[in-house]
Amino acid sequence: MLNSETKSKIDKLWNNFWSGGISNPLTVIEQISYLLFIKRLDDIDSANEKMDNRLRRSHTSIFPEELMKWSRFKRLDVNEMFNIVSQKVFPFIKNMGGKDSSFTAEMKDAVFMIPKPSLLQESVRIIDGINMEDTDTKGDLYEYLLSKLSVSGVNGQFRTPRHIIRMMVELMDPVAEEKICDPACGTAGFLVGSLEYILEKYTRPESVFTDEDGIVHKRIGDMMESGEWEHFRTSMFYGFDFDPSMVRIASMNLMLHSIENPNVAQSDSLSKRYEEENKYTLVLANPPFKGSIDKGDISKSLARGAGTTKTELLFIRLINRILDLGGRCAVIVPDGVLFGSTKAHREIRKNLVENNALEGVISMPSGVFKPYAGVSTAVLMFTKGGETDRVWFYDMTADGFSLDDKRNPIDDSDIPNIIKSWKKVKADRTVEPNKDDRWFWVKKEEIADNDYDLSINRYKEIEYEEVEYEKPQVILEKIEALEKEILKDVAELKGMVKQHEE
Repeated sequence: MLNSETKSKIDKLWNNFWSGGISNPLTVIEQISYLLFIKRLDDIDSANEKMDNRLRRSHTSIFPEELMKWSRFKRLDVNEMFNIVSQKVFPFIKNMGGKDSSFTAEMKDAVFMIPKPSLLQESVRIIDGINMEDTDTKGDLYEYLLSKLSVSGVNGQFRTPRHIIRMMVELMDPVAEEKICDPACGTAGFLVGSLEYILEKYTRPESVFTDEDGIVHKRIGDMMESGEWEHFRTSMFYGFDFDPSMVRIASMNLMLHSIENPNVAQSDSLSKRYEEENKYTLVLANPPFKGSIDKGDISKSLARGAGTTKTELLFIRLINRILDLGGRCAVIVPDGVLFGSTKAHREIRKNLVENNALEGVISMPSGVFKPYAGVSTAVLMFTKGGETDRVWFYDMTADGFSLDDKRNPIDDSDIPNIIKSWKKVKADRTVEPNKDDRWFWVKKEEIADNDYDLSINRYKEIEYEEVEYEKPQVILEKIEALEKEILKDVAELKGMVKQHEE
C-alpha cells in the first residue's frame, strides 16, 4: 500500500490538474501516465547504465543523444521545460516503438494536453519526489490514481484490486510457455500480474538481492532460457480494450515492465471485427459487468444459440472461443451469471459444465469492488474441453480489506487459504474438506439437477445451532423476582428522599 506521503503527493497532483482546467478524470490519468512513463524511462535507462558499467560493457541509451531526458529537463526554466517536453520528448515517446509497432499505432492519437508551463513544472516536481523503483509502489500508484475515477465506467468497467489479480494469477500458476490474453484489459493489470508472477517463478532463490536503496529484486527470471525470454518479450501477453485511453495506458504499463512492443490493441472484443479463436493457453479477465451492445454488431459466433446482448454473458462465450483446446481461464463474473434464469444464462452455465471442465467457483463478498460497485461477484475457473466431474466451491468472506467504501487493510483474509486449498485439490482431486474448511465439492449431477445453478448458497450446508429455551414458568418466576427487587429499591429511594426533606 502507498504511504500517506505518496498519497498526499498524488492528491496534490490531481487537484493541480483539476484547477488547471482538465476536468475529465480519465484525461487527467492519461496525462499523468505520460509523465510517469517519461520519468520511468529515465530511471530504467540510468539503472541499465549502472549495470553496464558494473559489468564493464558498453551502454546504449534508450534516448537519442540529442534528446533531453527527465533528469536534465527537470532543472530547466519553466517555459523552456514546457517547449522541450511538448515539442520533443512527447513526440519521441509516441514513436519509440518504431513505425511498424502496435505501440506506435495505438499512440498515434495521443495528445499532450497539459495547458500551461506552470502546471507541467509543478507536476514534474511532484512526480520527481516519488520513488518508483519498487514494482509494488508503481502498481499501487496506478491503482490509487485509478481510484480517483470513483465510479465505474458507463459500460461497467472498473479496476480489479491488485490482490485479487495476484490471487487469480497464483491459482492459474502460469508457466513460461503460455500465451496469455485479457480481452477487456483496461490498464493491463492481469497481464502485468502474470508477467511479475512468471519472473518470480523463474528466478533462482540465490539471485534475489536487496540493493543499496533497500529495494528487493526478486523478478529476475534467470531460470528462463533464451527462447523463453524471446517468447516472454514478444508473444506471451495480449490485451484488447475498446477505450483508446486505456489501451495507451496499458501499453505504457507493459513497456515499463520490459515488454518493448506490447501486443495491446484497441478493439471491441465482442464485435464482428474481432474473430480470434483457439489461440490462447490462458485467459485472465474481469469483463464489463453491465450494459449491453448493439445486437447487430455482435460477432456471429457469440450471437449463435440463446440470444443475448448482456456483456457478462457474451464475454464467457468469447473466452471459450479464444482459448485453445486445453486452455485455462479464471474470470470474474457478477453473481447473476451464476443463477440467472433466462435461457441465455442457463445455456452459458450448461456449456461450461457439459462441454468444458468447470473446476472451481470462488464466491467473493460484495465489498470487494467498492467504491465502484457493491455487487457480489465470483471467480469461475475452467479448462476448455475436458469433462466436469465435480466442482470445487469456496466461500470467501474476507479479502484483507474492509468491505465498506474506505477499503482499509484488515488482518482477516481468506486468500492465503484459498490458494493453499486450491493447490491441494489440484494435486489430488480425491481430497475431501475438513469440518472447518470453507470449501466443498459439488458433483456435476447435482449441478445439472439444479438447472446448472452455480450460486454457492444453493449447495452450502447451513449449520443450525440448537438453543435450549427456558420453560415459561421459570421465566415468569424470574420476572417476579426482578419486580420485587425493583419495588424494594424504589421504597428505599423514597425513604431516603423523605429523610432528606425532614
